[in-house]
Amino acid sequence: MNTSPPARIAQQLFEESGLASSHEPIETNVVDALLARHYQLSGHLERLATEKDDTFRLRTGTADQLVKVSPPDEAVAVVALQTAVMRHLETEAPHLPVQRVKETTEGSDNVPIATKDGGVRVLRVFDFVEGAVLARTNPDPHQLAKAGQMLGRVDLALRSFRHPADERRLVWDLRHFDQLRELIEYTPSAAHRRLAQEVFRLFHEAIVPRLGDLETQVIHGDYSPYNVLVDPRTDTFVTGVIDFGDSMRSPLIFDPAVSLANLLGRTPWDPWREACSFVAGYERARPIKDTELPFLPVAALARLTLRALVTHWRAERVPERRDYLLEHARDDWVNVERSMAVAMEEVVARLLSTRQDTP
Repeated sequence: MNTSPPARIAQQLFEESGLASSHEPIETNVVDALLARHYQLSGHLERLATEKDDTFRLRTGTADQLVKVSPPDEAVAVVALQTAVMRHLETEAPHLPVQRVKETTEGSDNVPIATKDGGVRVLRVFDFVEGAVLARTNPDPHQLAKAGQMLGRVDLALRSFRHPADERRLVWDLRHFDQLRELIEYTPSAAHRRLAQEVFRLFHEAIVPRLGDLETQVIHGDYSPYNVLVDPRTDTFVTGVIDFGDSMRSPLIFDPAVSLANLLGRTPWDPWREACSFVAGYERARPIKDTELPFLPVAALARLTLRALVTHWRAERVPERRDYLLEHARDDWVNVERSMAVAMEEVVARLLSTRQDTP
């Protein structure tokens, strides 16, 4: 196994994604003071585990708030992009249950925080959206279709969105997947390395030659079961869509691929079952082009493999977030193997058949 730093392309992507290093957590008394000064908010701050930023739940005794402070190496323009996406959805699709950004008493979307090294971190406050995360529920096919339909509606609403920073480079963007083969060397298991090599082969042959032809727009980028809040007792099922931290301009097909990556293998006897239900719902709101549908299962496998590779690399280098990272990726290799046992042609045929079954 390779223990040296990754090569230049991967290292640059990690740095631009805010994932290359750890940082000192911001102290709660600093956040308390900023909330009081700029939002006239006070209460008990409860730190939450996240991938890279400092996140808190502010318990006020009435309406709780979510407070985020961006990592030191995340560009201010990228934070502005994330906020602009949410503002666009609030205006263009106010009926969607998307998390809202709160303004400061001065009418700003955020509070900049100067760091000791001359950088800037950004504090923002959001409504705290109540509900169970989809990952902690056991959804039936109808409910999964509802979750898919919600992503389709979000993507439809983002179709016209533009922002100066929307071409940001992100390690999670599958446009760069083929350039990250070197991460395989950091995986300790030979069996896992063989699985990854096969996924890279599939992606290189099926998708890389067509990357320039794929429909692109700004996408959510991380519509995972941990960023979808649900209430099984309601007809709408989805009660909240949160965390636009990975929003970017990328091929549209990669947005549902993220969701599918998180659903693969959860039913071991039929590893693509939940994914097919999700896609059926997604297409009710945002039909996928016939020419692009065959790329979806390959992209889903690529995303799942990428998370497994990145998680291992980061868990060794950012120990304070190790538990969070490993919790979200503990079954990834098992699910890659289960899903690859089904021929891609068979999966595509099944996705096509769900269209015929969908009213």
